Amino acid sequence: MANGGPVEHGFPHLDTVREAITALYRRLSCDTVATFATSVVPADVAFLDQDDLHLGAQRVAHELVRHYRLPDARMIISFREMTHAANVELAAGPEYFIELNDRFRTHRRDIGAALAHEVMHVYLHRLGLSFPGTRDNEILTDTAAAYLGAGWLLLDAFREDGVSSQKLGYLTPEEFGYVLAKRALLFGEDPAVWFTSPQAYTAYTKGMAQARRDGRQPPLTAAGWSGRHRYAKDRRYAQDHSVPGPQPGVRYAFTPAGGGALRVSFPCPVCHQRIRVPVRGRVRARCGLCRTVLECDT
Repeated sequence: MANGGPVEHGFPHLDTVREAITALYRRLSCDTVATFATSVVPADVAFLDQDDLHLGAQRVAHELVRHYRLPDARMIISFREMTHAANVELAAGPEYFIELNDRFRTHRRDIGAALAHEVMHVYLHRLGLSFPGTRDNEILTDTAAAYLGAGWLLLDAFREDGVSSQKLGYLTPEEFGYVLAKRALLFGEDPAVWFTSPQAYTAYTKGMAQARRDGRQPPLTAAGWSGRHRYAKDRRYAQDHSVPGPQPGVRYAFTPAGGGALRVSFPCPVCHQRIRVPVRGRVRARCGLCRTVLECDT
């Protein structure tokens, strides 16, 4: 939890975020991801100053349990002084003990954001889905919370001005915006209408710009002129050499397909699973993981 200190910006964890989205599709399936097409709405996790602290936290936790479809999980909430925003004890269940930072006693509007992350830990624990290392596993948790409809709360908890700052989660604000934008492009749901933080909206717009660039990379037909020019140059090199040359800064790669033919592999702009298609001009590819149909010019 960044509290008054500097907030990291940009997309330093973007590769891990993309790997996390792919891992969600592989573990859950495309059909299960589709069941999360509706996000948690503000009314369900609103926390008023006059609400009882513990009863209110339990109510919000219950709403997140319901959203994540964990009907037999019970969250027991307590508060204590700690460095991090929150912590959850991942036991066998059905009861899970979540500790929240004492700061939330007076910053109750952000309790939903902290719980969105901690309850997602429980969800992933039950799925048996994790990444090696604390950092990458926390990025997976943030990404899953955002992609499955509760992470907009974490971005909305980001506030920054000339004298103070607050941010929850391990992703940068722009990376939260990126995951929320990927979700918005998939389901047609715009979370920006729920933001109370102007800084959250700015980060979301930057994340949306990055997410849209994913769908404009060659060999997709939506790629821009400069991308298509670079792709054609790399393709000629691959055709003229038995071993394709290095291609720094691009996400596609050419491989020999026998008989002088080539294949090109590139990440699906939705789930980031790599797709392989023959190099033969206009082709239509279907991602086997998320079922997205892609128009390509190889």
